[in-house]
Amino acid sequence: MIEFLEAQSSVSSGKIGTLGFCIGGHLAFRAALQSEIKAAACCYPTGIPTGKLGKGVADTIERVSEIKGEMLIVFGTLDPHIPENDRQTIIKALENNSVPHKVLLYEAEHTFMRDDGYRYDPAATTSAWFEIIAFFERIFAV
Repeated sequence: MIEFLEAQSSVSSGKIGTLGFCIGGHLAFRAALQSEIKAAACCYPTGIPTGKLGKGVADTIERVSEIKGEMLIVFGTLDPHIPENDRQTIIKALENNSVPHKVLLYEAEHTFMRDDGYRYDPAATTSAWFEIIAFFERIFAV
């Protein structure tokens, strides 16, 4: 995908980022292991400390030192899929490896940004989107 994007005339050289939710948040985090990724926004990324990624096991948490870009991590503090201990494991890994990052904590559940379910939190979602857009605008400013 990186090679494809770099070949597109509509993509600015050196300005590739990623965004994902839930397992996609984990995949966005993993994409940041590639040096071409300058920014990754990971919304409630599941399975990072445990290595759970679909049917397989991933070594994501062990490879945090490979991240060269900036990270934005969005968590819901009421999310049973990413409990406090897992959130702290991710944060400590970023800190211990000097990865530039910002963590947003919302008193919200898993998938709180998905507007078609009972866990949807419009106030938290609006705030998170504001932060995500500002994050990418700051990093990819022309």
